[in-house]
Amino acid sequence: MAVVSWKEILLLTGLVVGCYWNSLSCGFVFDDVSAILDNKDLRPSTPLRDLFLNDFWGTPMAEERSHKSYRPLTVFTFRLNYLFSELSAASYHLFNVVLHGIVCVLFLRVCRLFLDKTSSLVAALLFAVHPIHTEAVTGVVGRAELLSSIFLLAAFLAYTKSTGADHSIVWSPIALTVVLVAAATLCKEQGITVVGICCVYEVFVAQGFTFPMLLDTLRQVLQGKDGFPYAVLQTLLKLIVLVISTLLLVIIRVQVIQSQLPVFTRFDNPAAVSPTPTRQLTFNYLLPVNAWLLLNPSELCCDWTMGTIPLVESLLDLRNLATLTFYSFLGFLAYHSLRYKHSSAKTVVMALSFIVLPFIPASNLFFPVGFVVAERVLYVPSMGFCVLVAHGFKFVSHKGHMKKMSWLMIGILLTTHAVKTFNRNWDWESEYTLFTSALKVNKNNAKLWNNVGHALENQNNYARALRYFLQATRVQPDDIGAHMNVGRTYKNLNKSKEAEDAYLVAKSLMPQIIPGKKYATRVAPNHLNVYINLANLIRANESRLEEADQLYRQAISMRPDFKQAYISRGELLLKMNKLTEARDAYLRALELDRTNADLWYNLAIVNIEMKDPSEALKNFNHALELNPRHKLALFNSALLMQESGEPKFWPEANRRFLTYVEEEPEDANGYFNLGMLAMDANENAAAERWMRKAISLQAGFRSALFNLALLFSQSKREVDALPVLDELLRHHPEHIKGLILKGDILMNHKKDTRGAKTCFERILRMDPTNVQGKHNLCVVYFEERDLPRAEQCLEETLALAPNEEYVRRHLSIVRSKMAAMSAAGQPLTSAEGATAAAEEEEPKRVQEVAQGEEEGVGVDAVGKGAGDEKNARKSSAESLEGVAVDQSESLDSSQSDKQTKE
Repeated sequence: MAVVSWKEILLLTGLVVGCYWNSLSCGFVFDDVSAILDNKDLRPSTPLRDLFLNDFWGTPMAEERSHKSYRPLTVFTFRLNYLFSELSAASYHLFNVVLHGIVCVLFLRVCRLFLDKTSSLVAALLFAVHPIHTEAVTGVVGRAELLSSIFLLAAFLAYTKSTGADHSIVWSPIALTVVLVAAATLCKEQGITVVGICCVYEVFVAQGFTFPMLLDTLRQVLQGKDGFPYAVLQTLLKLIVLVISTLLLVIIRVQVIQSQLPVFTRFDNPAAVSPTPTRQLTFNYLLPVNAWLLLNPSELCCDWTMGTIPLVESLLDLRNLATLTFYSFLGFLAYHSLRYKHSSAKTVVMALSFIVLPFIPASNLFFPVGFVVAERVLYVPSMGFCVLVAHGFKFVSHKGHMKKMSWLMIGILLTTHAVKTFNRNWDWESEYTLFTSALKVNKNNAKLWNNVGHALENQNNYARALRYFLQATRVQPDDIGAHMNVGRTYKNLNKSKEAEDAYLVAKSLMPQIIPGKKYATRVAPNHLNVYINLANLIRANESRLEEADQLYRQAISMRPDFKQAYISRGELLLKMNKLTEARDAYLRALELDRTNADLWYNLAIVNIEMKDPSEALKNFNHALELNPRHKLALFNSALLMQESGEPKFWPEANRRFLTYVEEEPEDANGYFNLGMLAMDANENAAAERWMRKAISLQAGFRSALFNLALLFSQSKREVDALPVLDELLRHHPEHIKGLILKGDILMNHKKDTRGAKTCFERILRMDPTNVQGKHNLCVVYFEERDLPRAEQCLEETLALAPNEEYVRRHLSIVRSKMAAMSAAGQPLTSAEGATAAAEEEEPKRVQEVAQGEEEGVGVDAVGKGAGDEKNARKSSAESLEGVAVDQSESLDSSQSDKQTKE
C-alpha cells in the first residue's frame, strides 16, 4: 500500500491554497456573527470550563433556548484565534484553509486503502476543489466540519491497524480510535458516525464477508450446525467494544443536552411540522436534492430553509420520480457491493458508508433538524462521492480507447470545480454579497430577503432595507420575524405609527395565550421579541407606560424563562420609579443567568436610584468580575468611587477610568473624569493633560473647558485661564459660572474693570435675579468710584437675597465709607476716595476668601469649597467649586446614556 508522498502533499496543498486564498479577504458573515462576534466564550476573561458548559453559540446548555450543539473543541480553536488576533477575520479563514488542506491529505491516505495510487489522487484532488465545500471552508463556523473530519479520518485510519499480521486483535489502535471518536464528536455531533464506518470496514473489508456469507453463517448458528467461527468471534468482540464505547458517548451527549432537543419552528424546517404523507415524501425527496448538489454544484445557496424547496404534498408530484431514481441507484450500488467479494465491491461499500452514515444525522429521516438542506453537512459524504467518481475513472481509463477521454473529462471537471470554488468564495465576502447571491438561486425564501435587509440595515441604509423586509412579508405572509423587521425599520425611519402597525401584525400571528399553557415548544424565543419591541416603542409615550408593562408581562407569561423580558421590564419599572419592582425583575433575570454582566450592571443602576451606593458598587464589581472590560460598569463604578469623596477609592477609580478609555478612546467623558480625579489629588499637570485630551475629542466640552480654566485659576495661572474661558463662552455664551470666573480674573488680576462689568451685565441680562452676578456688578461700581450706584446696587442685591449676611455687611461698609467721605467734604465719586477704599478693603477680602467667607467688598470668585463639585460628578453634572452648581446640567448628551443598559 503506497503512502502519501511529499509531492502529493505539496500538490494538494497548492491546489487548496489556489482555490481558497481569496477567502482570506472575507469577513464574518451569517452564523459567524453569533459564533464569533457575539460569543463571549472566545474572550480570555471567560473561564475555560464555560466551553464545556455552553453550546456552540455560547448559550448555557441548561437553557431551553440553547441550540444543543455541543462542540467545545471547535470553540476552543476559535478562542485560540481570538488569543492571537482577536477579531481579525483573516486569521480565522486562514486556519480553516489549513484545516481543509490537512483533511485532503488524510483523505488521500484513506483512499489508498481502497484505490490505486492514481485513482486515489484523483479522488483527493476532486475533494480538494469541490465547490460544495465552500460553506464549510470559507464560512468560519464550518470549522466544526473540518475538525470533526480530521478526527473522523484519523479514527478510521487508527482502526484499520487493529488487526495484527496473524489476524489477532491489536487493542491499542482500538483504544486510540475510541479517543479520536470522542474528539470528533466534541468538534461536531456527526463525528460519532465513524464508528459505523469502522464496523462496515471490519465486516466487509478486513474480514472479507459478503451479505450472503453473513446470512449463511447466521443460519448455521441458529440451526445449531456449528458454532461461531473464530474470525467471527474476533469481529464481534471488536464491534462490541466499539458499540459500547459509542453508547457511552451517546449517553454522555444526552446528559449534556439534559435530555432536551432544541426548539425548531416550521420556518426553519417546514416539513418537520407537516402531516403524513407530506413529511415523509418531502424528507425523502431531500435525499436526491443533496445528491444533485454533489453531482452538479452550479447553483449553491447559503440557506435552504422556509420556502426554498416546496413541500411534496402528493404521491402524484413528479419530484417523487427523483426520489425513486435515487433509491434505485443506491440500491443497485448496495446490492453490487454487498453481494460480491472482489476489490471493486469493497471500494463501493466503503464509498457508500462514507456517503450514507455521516449524512444520517442530518437527513431528517429519524429526527428533525433545524434546516432543510445545508451544504456544509455534505463535507464528509462528499468523500464517498469522490471515491465513487475516482473508482469510475479507474474503470474507464483502463479501456484503451477511453483513456485520453477520461483524463480530459477529469481535467475539465477539476478545472471547472476549482474556478467555481474560487468564484464562490467571493460570495462570502460580506453578508450583503452572500445573501444577494442566494437570492439569485432562490427568491421564495423569506429568510434571504430578511438577511439582505439586515445587511443594508447594518449600513444604515434603512430605506432600501425596508423594501427587502416588505418583500419578505409578501413571500411569507405569516413570517413573524419579517413583520418585526418591518416594524424596527419603520422605527429607525422615525415612522412610529407604521412601526406599531407592523409589530401588531407580528403579534397577531403569535399563538393566543391560554392560562397554564406552556409555549416553549411552539414559540421560537426570537419571536417573543415582538412583545419587547412593541413595548419599547410605545413606552416612549409617557401615557402608555402601563400598556408597555402589560406587554412585558405577557411575554413572561408565555415563557417564564424569557430573560430579556425581565431586563426590559426592569428598565421600564425604573423609568416609572417603581424601584423595588425593578430590582425584583433584575433579580429574577439573575436567577436565570448569573453570568450576565449586563444584569449585574443594571441592578447596580437600580441601587443608585434607591440611594444605596455600597450595594451599587458591589453589583458593579460583580459585573466586572464577569467581564473586566464592561465599559458601562467601568465608567459608572469609577464615577461612584470618585463622588464618594473617600481618597482610598481614588486609585481604583483612576484604574477603571484608564481601562475605560482603552475601550472607548474616542469618548471625551472618560478623560474628563480622569482630569477630575487628578484635580482631587492636586496633580495639576495630569489634570491639565486629561482635560485638554477631552477638549480635543469634543470641541466645546463645557465641563472640561470650565474646569480647566478653574484649574488654571487655582494654580495662579489666571492668564492661561482667559483663552480657555473665551473658548467656553464662544461655544456656550450663556455659561454663567464661566462669566463669573472671567469677570473675577479681569477684575482682580487684569484690572480690566470694563471687561468685568461686561461679563456681569451679560449674566444679569440672562438672569436678573442672579445674586452673585448682581453683587459682583456692585463691586465694579465700587471700583469705578461710583459709591451711590454701588449702594443702590447692593440694596437691590439685598432685596434679592435678604438672608445673605455678607451682602448686608458690604452695604454697611459702603455706607460707612460714603458717610466718612461726606464728613470729610470729599465728593462721593472722588477717585482718591474710591482708590483708598479699594486699597483698604482688598487685602482683607483676599485673606477672608481663603477662609471661606467674604468680609471685604470684592468680586465673588469660584473657590468657596469643593462640596458642590462632588455632587455634580455623581449626577453627571458639571463640576464647580464655590458656585451654586446647576445639578441638571449634564456633561454632554452621551453621558446620560451611561446610566442604563438597553
